[in-house]
Amino acid sequence: MTSQTAPIGAVPTPDQIRRAPKVLLHDHLDGGLRPGTVVALAQEAGYADLPETDPDKLGIWFHEAADSGSLERYLETFRHTVAVMQTRDALIRVARECAEDLAEDGVVYAEVRYAPEQHLEGGLALEEVVEAVNEGFRQGERLARRGGRRIRVGALLTAMRHAARSLEIAELANRHRDSGVVGFDIAGAEAGHPPTRHLDAFEYLKRENNHFTIHAGEAFGLPSIWQALQWCGADRLGHGVRIIDDIEVGEDGSVRLGRLASYVRDKRIPLELCPSSNLQTGAASSYAGHPIGLLRRLHFRATVNTDNRLMSHTSMSREFEHLVEAFGYTLDDLQWFSVNAMKSAFIPFDERLAMINDVVKPGYAELKSEWLFQQTASTRGSAHSEE
Repeated sequence: MTSQTAPIGAVPTPDQIRRAPKVLLHDHLDGGLRPGTVVALAQEAGYADLPETDPDKLGIWFHEAADSGSLERYLETFRHTVAVMQTRDALIRVARECAEDLAEDGVVYAEVRYAPEQHLEGGLALEEVVEAVNEGFRQGERLARRGGRRIRVGALLTAMRHAARSLEIAELANRHRDSGVVGFDIAGAEAGHPPTRHLDAFEYLKRENNHFTIHAGEAFGLPSIWQALQWCGADRLGHGVRIIDDIEVGEDGSVRLGRLASYVRDKRIPLELCPSSNLQTGAASSYAGHPIGLLRRLHFRATVNTDNRLMSHTSMSREFEHLVEAFGYTLDDLQWFSVNAMKSAFIPFDERLAMINDVVKPGYAELKSEWLFQQTASTRGSAHSEE
């Protein structure tokens, strides 16, 4: 069922969206801290450069500072969050709270990425950074379970594309692939830093049969997508929203895909789309005008993601709410995005299949049955009133 054929009343409420089982593939650990945690950790570390020390005001500052229309300006906000994530205890706390917050929002599976090389200023080694974050995620999973929610969190280790440590980080990811690290990523400003500079890391991961995604097609256009796929061999595209530049829509509504767009769709290459973040960095002008609408209609492997929950003042539920309002999406559409994401996760096939069949689909079926019983109750009430 699509939004065009759904009966009136099938558009989900905010409460149903929050309770829906959601899958998140693109979320940055240093972009999702609670404002209160930033303040507390800054005090513990003696970090005095925060623009605000009141958690509410600080949260507003992060959102407004990131809402500039520039990817470079957006990335500057991370100086403050990274600064307070330089000790084992701080990393454990941030990772634990990340898992708890995602679970509270109804996320059942998440892949959260971070760059270990950015957390060494307090004397930690790369291995210690990974171990601390993994411990935090496990603590968060346990606490969520005690609170009646279930979530599984995998880590993606990110190398900064302007630095020269990508092979080292790729080897780190491979060493920890059986202890919570599910893959590798490169991130940072795209312009002037093509993914092809990191071919040795990608070639290594392919030889090790490991998974990786690449930030591409966000601030930079089709060349970065082409390089990420055809030179580097990425399994997924981090953002990939600029694939829209290879799609022509005629005045009569006809659609023509270019060679690269056709390849991405035909090969079912997952797009880690982040609507709110894209608006902030200028990759889209509005939710209604976001390419996700066309990409969903054309059946690309589109997924919905948060990118940076603090900077974008968002959550998975809020992202879905924006799309429901912009495109009239139903629970079936939200399930489609969630299944797409679960199919594209970096965990083994049998585990992905079990998550889809035993968690995602049953969760949406339950929400849809609520609507059915509400309609039945309403019909019965009307019938009794007429008797």
